Amino acid sequence: MDYHKLIPLKFDLSTHRFGIPQQSGTLIVLPVFGADNDGRFVPPQSGLKLSQVRGYGNMELSNPAETGIAIVPLHMGYIQDRAQNHALCRSAFIAAGQKLMFEDACCVQAAQGGYLEGRDQWFFILPLPLREKALQLRGQEDYSKLWDAISGLNEQFGLPNRGHLEQILSRKRAYLTQYQSRLELLPHQTGAVFFVGGKLAGVEIAPSAAYFQELWMPLVCFCYGVAAMYQEQDVEVNQPLVPFSASNLQELRAQLNQSRLERQEQIRHWLAQTPAEQFEIEEEERFLSLRLQTVTGNNFAGQFVEEEGHLLYASLFAKPGYLN
Repeated sequence: MDYHKLIPLKFDLSTHRFGIPQQSGTLIVLPVFGADNDGRFVPPQSGLKLSQVRGYGNMELSNPAETGIAIVPLHMGYIQDRAQNHALCRSAFIAAGQKLMFEDACCVQAAQGGYLEGRDQWFFILPLPLREKALQLRGQEDYSKLWDAISGLNEQFGLPNRGHLEQILSRKRAYLTQYQSRLELLPHQTGAVFFVGGKLAGVEIAPSAAYFQELWMPLVCFCYGVAAMYQEQDVEVNQPLVPFSASNLQELRAQLNQSRLERQEQIRHWLAQTPAEQFEIEEEERFLSLRLQTVTGNNFAGQFVEEEGHLLYASLFAKPGYLN
């Protein structure tokens, strides 16, 4: 597969390789394995801490580690007890022992009430249908800026028309978390390519396997899982499995290998059908030799971190109009 067609710049991706595609309903994941910068970058769950939410739209994260840089995942958010639920519109760098207040965070809970219990606190990545809008609103200090988009998304799922994202993340959690059990995170995996309904939905690359391990569940369940769940409302995805017709172990291995080859060919076809993009690239932030940049195209957008031509982190996603 031509990985370079998925990335807006000609990075050195010679160390990256693909695994075997996995599928659950309309969601297909292609594992990616690349360079593992373990120890240099702190993972998002065990490394980053939500220090405080100061009023509406102000969300402070800290990196309490003695060493290691934090690359804040794009569109990271928290469901929490006794505080308004917030999400970020952008990525950022946080040095070891430092804190960063995001004054352009968005409140994803339009009014008081509806909090989860403390035992249920967790972080998420914004659902795919909200990510384009959130990225557009980075830098804009308006805590209610995503409420209309959240209300529209709730309506699509037959939920009350209000800016409460937990209506999806909480009420549909049992459905969404099934993706975590059906799709396997593999040892040493540092990224994944996501497909929804036969179209490229996103490319997620982490700087280390430990980082991606903590990012996996928020991505597969709450980001791309929401997009897949929406399509599965109108599509019969629980088709009966047709068993292999093998009568011995040798035939079974041959048929299993053929099945994998057919799935890989399907992935190649989908990638070939993905429109070519001309990305606009805007540098957002620098930290030592690291560069955080935003990319925007006709059908895809996102942010990535590079260092001297080497891709360290990327979160590139399809715009809603492309998947619909």
